[in-house]
Amino acid sequence: MPKSTRFTNWRTLAALAVAALLAAFLTPAAAQAAPRESRPVYSYADAIREAVWVDTGLDLDGDGRTDRVAADIVRPAEPARQGRKVPVIMDASPYYSCCGRGNESQKKTYDAGGHVVQMPLFYDNYFVPRGYAFVGVDLAGTNRSDGCVDIGGRSDIQSAKAVIDWLNGRAKGYTSRTGGTTVTAGWTNGRTGMIGKSWDGTIANGVAATGVKGLKTIVPISAISSWYDYYFAKGAPLYDSGPDWLSNAVESTDARAKCAAVQQKLVDGAPRTGDWTDLWTERDYVKDASKVRASVFLVHGMQDLNVRTKHFGQWWNALAKNGVERKIWLSQTGHVDPFDYRRADWVDTLHRWFDHELLGYDNGVDREPMADIERHPDQWATSKLWPPRATQTTTLRPATGTGAGVGTLGLRRGTGTETFTDDPALSETDWAARIGTSTPEKAGFVTQPLTHALRLSGSSRVTVTVTPTTSTAHLSAVLVDLGPDTIRDYADDAEGITTLTDRTCWGESTAGDSACFKATQAKTKAVDYTVFSRGWADLGHYASDRQGVPLTPGRAYTITLDLAATDHVVPQGHRLGLIVAGTDKDLIDPPSSTPTLTVDLSRTAARVPLVGGPAAFVRATSGATSAAPPATALDGVRAPRTVQRVPAG
Repeated sequence: MPKSTRFTNWRTLAALAVAALLAAFLTPAAAQAAPRESRPVYSYADAIREAVWVDTGLDLDGDGRTDRVAADIVRPAEPARQGRKVPVIMDASPYYSCCGRGNESQKKTYDAGGHVVQMPLFYDNYFVPRGYAFVGVDLAGTNRSDGCVDIGGRSDIQSAKAVIDWLNGRAKGYTSRTGGTTVTAGWTNGRTGMIGKSWDGTIANGVAATGVKGLKTIVPISAISSWYDYYFAKGAPLYDSGPDWLSNAVESTDARAKCAAVQQKLVDGAPRTGDWTDLWTERDYVKDASKVRASVFLVHGMQDLNVRTKHFGQWWNALAKNGVERKIWLSQTGHVDPFDYRRADWVDTLHRWFDHELLGYDNGVDREPMADIERHPDQWATSKLWPPRATQTTTLRPATGTGAGVGTLGLRRGTGTETFTDDPALSETDWAARIGTSTPEKAGFVTQPLTHALRLSGSSRVTVTVTPTTSTAHLSAVLVDLGPDTIRDYADDAEGITTLTDRTCWGESTAGDSACFKATQAKTKAVDYTVFSRGWADLGHYASDRQGVPLTPGRAYTITLDLAATDHVVPQGHRLGLIVAGTDKDLIDPPSSTPTLTVDLSRTAARVPLVGGPAAFVRATSGATSAAPPATALDGVRAPRTVQRVPAG
């Protein structure tokens, strides 16, 4: 049956079952209303804390026995005594011992018996008293688990999938890492929701893409959907290292001693040429979106320069194509958890989402707008569908203007050329600040000041035809909102938030696990422009996304750059700009040469997702006063710094 029908049928049956139980045991007046919210009726202090090692069926560390992954469990004691089974919220992570989780970098702590005392984040404190179990899984090769870290590959994904299989009676669990005493999960109904930020959320995406039974929903926050796109953009390297560096950063000491062969496979399978290999195919979850059974509540910062927003865009589109039930939050932040920029609303919405998806409560969360979008710091708008139904791909074309590299942007095909020389010392902030000035390192194209606002919602593509002077070249294309605004300062070290000293509490605490976390507030910056979407490519990948070739100097090449997904409104009075340039400093690595590139404007275009389509662009630009873009330097956020090579934040 279609996925939407399957989800609706289960919830209908669950609601009927709850109503039947209420009718049987409660007074007629009380039985009229089915529960809409789980309440904190169970003791967190008396919760059962236990550890289970689940057999993954793999032996990546080559020690002759199958790898076991550690799953630390916190669950309410009362339902088990009453013979009732509970659902599970799971966060599978490589960071529980090496790096920590959340804004305060919390790590797991244990008592003398090896049972978890502090479980990072608020999930256990808040949800265990409400009748959920929380399971924190150490990925293979990390903390107390066997095996090796393989960066989103079979072992990473199987680490979490095996635990879901164990929760549903399909895999073996043991009371210790090496012993033979087995244990079952008779306390759960097997209904599991996965949640996590960054790598943790990536694991949720990957497990959902296996179609494993029992996984009912995932909440991926700032998560990767294809590991190739974490390291490369159409052949252009985004970092100066590959997945082997990341594996070494999170592996346990025991794993490092055993996992040299796995490390070497990561090196061999991820060549710095940016060519696609079987390693990337295995770590591409988008291709398996048709297998997803779980609903998806996706959260991402639209200025995330760690896990860049192409990840959520392509994943969202693939899920939509396959009819997966989904919801989305998009913030102005960088790589930040919603608990740290919209805390109260986040906890409330997540609570209702899990109640709906795992308990079957008809609380209306599925009938609310699909998307919440942060328009200004702490100011949110909703969208019934995302992207809105009226969104249409609209082709905008650059044309020459008043000076070299200072052109116009409109619906008519341009003529002529523009020329720029790659300068790896400059970034998108340098280009945008001087978009109205002729500079040698970029070509900029802008509309006239808009007479009506324009909303871009989704992913853009920029096709350029360029002639290089050297055998290698990297390209960047960015979309810019030119006009004054106050935005979250995503380029700051905290990526749009300030951490305060006071705390707010979410759930129940024990002496070893506090439910109180440092409060935050928006960190803002007044700017003259905002870069809101970006894309990059190695020109040598013009003929194939999967394999690059040397260029012939003097020959024209056509390539399409995939720009990051976003939802941005360019206000009335502002201008929409497109910049084409070479190396975007600290966001991609430079090529081996320093090319000069000539852009054929008649064969260059940006295809952008405008709400209202071409008619909206005509309306927004009609009646505009003709004026050259400002020639003075504009102020924006600081230049992006070398971004982290660890998808954690």
